[in-house]
Amino acid sequence: MGIATHAASGLDPLLSIEELSEYLGVPVTTIYDWRVGGRGPCAIRVGRYLKFAVADVLAWVGEQREPRPGVPPVGR
Repeated sequence: MGIATHAASGLDPLLSIEELSEYLGVPVTTIYDWRVGGRGPCAIRVGRYLKFAVADVLAWVGEQREPRPGVPPVGR
């Protein structure tokens, strides 16, 4: 599925933790570590699975952007 949207259905696509890992270019274990530490994008529990709304992921990625090169985001 990737980061593409499903405009025809009107639903916000959900990414698996493996798809999120691939999109961000980090290991799945890093995402689990972020979750334990209260960081990373919020997830949606679907049974025993974690799913990530594309809109939430994109918002979280935007929050990670440096205001200027070499300057960490506010609150980091």
